[in-house]
Amino acid sequence: MEDESDDDLMIRLQSGETDAFDTLVERYQGRLIGFFMRNTRDIQFAEDLAQETLLKVYNQAWNYMPQNRFRGWMFQIGRNLLIDNVRRRSNDALIRAVKRTQSDEQNEMARLAEELNSPDEKLIHQETSGIVDELLSELPPEQRETFELHVFSELSLPEVAEVTDVPLPTCKSRLRLAREKLVEKLKCRGIERPPPVGDGVV
Repeated sequence: MEDESDDDLMIRLQSGETDAFDTLVERYQGRLIGFFMRNTRDIQFAEDLAQETLLKVYNQAWNYMPQNRFRGWMFQIGRNLLIDNVRRRSNDALIRAVKRTQSDEQNEMARLAEELNSPDEKLIHQETSGIVDELLSELPPEQRETFELHVFSELSLPEVAEVTDVPLPTCKSRLRLAREKLVEKLKCRGIERPPPVGDGVV
């Protein structure tokens, strides 16, 4: 059922009700693909990692303790898989975006701009989306990862802290620095009113 919590679904899965896993897949597959895509710029790789993460969730369901921490637990599995896989592909793959065609880049910029919109601001100028993407690629990896997990993957700050294995104050500091740099970059381009992101403005 749609109103079942993640913990309810995991308890049912632990009891052998595999349809609960199907609900979890529907709920989180897209979000996982988005997380991996933003870190690899490779859609096939992102889809493979999402499937591998969900498979591990299924296989390790018996090890999950229902304490309302499912998302952090799942994204921690995904993050570990990402690190292991990109190390095998290239030592620098985690922080270096793969070059895309101009058409793919324009599509990605439009998607990113749409995700940054508030409900009252449905359109952002193409230049703004390009600046945002430029900034995200320039952020230190730990700040970018914190920003993406909180804003795009919609994890709470305590969940992000759990996934990245850092104290909550460190997580808050990284998010604050990421937002400040985004605002500064936008202002340097003459954009004085940056789009809202996450819990408030950038």
